[in-house]
Amino acid sequence: MTLTQEKTLAAKARPDFPILQQKVNDCSLIYFDNAATTQKPIAVLDSLRHYYEYDNANVHRAAHALSARATDAYEGARDKVAQFVNAASRDEIVFTRNASEAINLVAYSWGLNTLQPGDEIILSVMEHHSNLVPWQIVAQKTGAVLKYVELSEEEAFDLEQFKSLISDKTKLVAAVHISNTLGCINPVEEMIAIAHQHNAKVLIDACQSVPHMPIDVQAMDCDWLVASGHKMCAPTGIGFLHSKQELLEAMPAFMGGGEMIGEVFLDHFTYAELPHKFEAGTPAIGEAVALGAAVDYLTGLGMENIRTYEAELTAYLYAQLQQVPDLKIYGPQPTAEGKGKAALASFNVTGLHANDLSTLIDHEGVAIRSGHHCTQPLHRIFGITGTARASLYFYNTREEIDAFIVALKETIDFFKEMMD
Repeated sequence: MTLTQEKTLAAKARPDFPILQQKVNDCSLIYFDNAATTQKPIAVLDSLRHYYEYDNANVHRAAHALSARATDAYEGARDKVAQFVNAASRDEIVFTRNASEAINLVAYSWGLNTLQPGDEIILSVMEHHSNLVPWQIVAQKTGAVLKYVELSEEEAFDLEQFKSLISDKTKLVAAVHISNTLGCINPVEEMIAIAHQHNAKVLIDACQSVPHMPIDVQAMDCDWLVASGHKMCAPTGIGFLHSKQELLEAMPAFMGGGEMIGEVFLDHFTYAELPHKFEAGTPAIGEAVALGAAVDYLTGLGMENIRTYEAELTAYLYAQLQQVPDLKIYGPQPTAEGKGKAALASFNVTGLHANDLSTLIDHEGVAIRSGHHCTQPLHRIFGITGTARASLYFYNTREEIDAFIVALKETIDFFKEMMD
């Protein structure tokens, strides 16, 4: 599809997002902070409100009508997520508060009970803190050894170094699918195949990929995959873990309490069936239902359509950024068609701190993020404390990119005048 044809995707979607229609500082809002969290369409907001207005009840625990409806909606959302990522079974989808909790679930349940002194965990230097800190804790407690894949010359995942690091001592590879700072799309399928040749398990942080492209966990063959709902048009407070069923069956529960039990006696208990074994306590029912609505919405747009449109936006964004003087972009460059990179760019302007840039450009109604983006080790490698980041989604347009570039150049000029 051409950009002219595919542009109808943003034109069709934008009316579904009331928040995008507002003005900020008397300027039309340009929301370019989608890697941090995405906006929510009316269909998702309506589903959340409908649940609390008509179906609000605890799930799995009563025979009355409201509880039955709530249970059907909650478990129906699980079915939708399972289909969305092509899980082999609905029992392979565990609802969590977010991707961070999902990673911690694997770290505490599988990691602490499996890893031994001298076992090796391979991570990359571009990982989000949520995929670093849990494994650092596990390594401290088990004696496992952490190894890190560094950046290639193109500032992407160094696959050749990964091949040199992995060995039969490797028990886990935990890697991001798309870097939230560099925007590079990592070769996870190849990484997984190599890891499995060494009998290592693989966890994929898919927070930045599940919302933007078709994901097939069976084709990918990952052992675990995590994602956060709020990055894919759903509310905050809901995410999910996908895991191969045999792994979930072998892993002990992460938390104890209601819902995760089969039977409880004074001296022992039995586990509930999957996936409830890992969902202790009353879940985020309304949020899960809204996640199901977000999956419906994204499916209706078409994930391949989203990927195609965002690739064209990426190419356009980078072409325009390269015309801005004194600006350095981090990470690999996309192809002329925008492939090989997500629709985000982390950058710095010479002499202008990223936080100051973000604050100044907000006066023009442009929302971008600044800071270390929960990748402090990566920023230390570059010798910087932070970057500015513009990240796009399917409801963004080339016209917004044009306005962003104008605001960016004006901000830089204003700063230079202040310094003269």
